[in-house]
Amino acid sequence: MGEKSENCRAPEDLFNGLKVTDPQEAECATPPVSSPKDHHLQSKLLKDVAAHSQEDQGEEECFHDLSASFEKEEPGADKAENKPDDVNSSELDEEYLIELEKNMPVEEKQKRREESTSLKEEGNVQFKRGDYIEAESSYSQALQMCPSCFQKDRSILFSNRAAARMKQDKKEMAISDCNKAIQLNPCYVRAILRRAELYEKTDKLDEALEDYKSILEKDPSVHQAREACKRLPKQIEERNERLKAEMLGKLKDLGNLVLRPFGLSTENFQIKQDSSTGSYSNNFVQNPNNNR
Repeated sequence: MGEKSENCRAPEDLFNGLKVTDPQEAECATPPVSSPKDHHLQSKLLKDVAAHSQEDQGEEECFHDLSASFEKEEPGADKAENKPDDVNSSELDEEYLIELEKNMPVEEKQKRREESTSLKEEGNVQFKRGDYIEAESSYSQALQMCPSCFQKDRSILFSNRAAARMKQDKKEMAISDCNKAIQLNPCYVRAILRRAELYEKTDKLDEALEDYKSILEKDPSVHQAREACKRLPKQIEERNERLKAEMLGKLKDLGNLVLRPFGLSTENFQIKQDSSTGSYSNNFVQNPNNNR
């Protein structure tokens, strides 16, 4: 890679510090030739200079070719880690895609939609077969092909790709796909359910509960959402109590560290809650172990 970038530098950089003398100037500046052998060496030198100049012109063409390829790269593409190589325009903002396609003929849009549907069906077959990497690639290609005006189609593609990524344990990327699917179709229950499952797997229980509640509002018959709405509140409460205990333990350790030079510890203090007001008070208690 380093060698290629060196060969394709800007032409002006190639000549920095290099003085190429014009053949006529070289001939004028060359001492008189005293023998045929010297004359042969001089001719060879001039030919090498001319050949080197032609090579530099070739490198300049290489530079322009590369810059042209850089300009073709779509701006704003998502560069998420572990992203398939064939994902480009599918990661662009939907509004940007609409702007790009506003002058596209209707016939062309319909043709691209049909090609996208074919790729989606191919991805579905691959997914059922357990070829999740290939399925993800097919859904990505379908997203590249599908015009942005077909929002429902694109929503399904994002949701399908999220499923393929779930199977590969790409949880965060799958959540991102679900977000895009729901943004395009806020009533897409399957995408919301898929995101709720992903939230649970990534310990985002509060977000998962909100999604399950949203599903029940749209379709009360979804058993999985109804069961989760009964189960998650207790899990969230247990998690919060565990986090509170961990935080109090850390604060206690810090308090003991501060009080130790004074011969005190957190055991000398009791925190009591007033049942009527709900406020807390701090009481100092003499530690019997400190009495001599």
